Amino acid sequence: MSEEEQKLLDVAGDYRTVRQDGDPVADPAWSSSRIVLTDKRLVLAGNGSNRTIPHGRVTIPDDVDGVEIATDALALAVGSTVIEVSTGTADFPDTYCRANLAGEVVLVTHPAVVGGVVQDDAAWEKAKFSATEDGFSLVFPGGDRVSSDFADVGTVETATRSVMGETRDVVEIEHTDDEGRSVETHLSGTQRHTSVLRALFEERVAEREEDYELTETESQVLMALYSGVSPFEMADFVGLSVDEVEEIYQKLLEVGAVDEVRTRTEVSLNAQGRNMASEAMSEQ
Repeated sequence: MSEEEQKLLDVAGDYRTVRQDGDPVADPAWSSSRIVLTDKRLVLAGNGSNRTIPHGRVTIPDDVDGVEIATDALALAVGSTVIEVSTGTADFPDTYCRANLAGEVVLVTHPAVVGGVVQDDAAWEKAKFSATEDGFSLVFPGGDRVSSDFADVGTVETATRSVMGETRDVVEIEHTDDEGRSVETHLSGTQRHTSVLRALFEERVAEREEDYELTETESQVLMALYSGVSPFEMADFVGLSVDEVEEIYQKLLEVGAVDEVRTRTEVSLNAQGRNMASEAMSEQ
């Protein structure tokens, strides 16, 4: 390892090849390994040999046909071969994604959407991406900076759009900005960039999700908040009594979908709530 290369992780783990040259591997077996992660590459050391996987050669598949990826493991595609890597810890996929993207120049539109309104004059620019355990930031050539905590990220969507004259995958991140507005930052770049960005943000949103099933009235209240209805007008808007709305607010506070603003009746939708509201709307 060169002096410029920084070691980020050195742990015991396991890996297995689940697709070889595009074909599923029958009964793929796990191999014990020393797993070394740097800011340049991933090294799988075991059985007297080292397998080196530079970050620039990796994409992270959304799913692997015919293979169930183990919980807390990460699937890495190198060409038509897919390797599943596990350290036995839940934070490995997040750590790997942050290392893979650190300092990478990606394509950005910010803000692409403000309060649900598409910004027609928004243009694609280059920016340097970085992420910590708590949030992400984008630094533009002129020195402007966009940052957000992962806790403020509500929804993560992917789409295919025209980006600087080319058809590319785009990762659309909804989050709050410094002014407390709901905005979308759209990210693109190489296939590697978008696949790892998607995996990183989806992993962070999934960490917050609870197996809680919204009732019909709770969905109505969340969607109303998402649409901008004032908490003080909620009872009339959804046709419930003030006490019934208060009970729903308390339940939404318990499941982490809203933040309390005042002791009585006023709440504000947070990232988890925006995600839940978006899912409820898509089910209508």
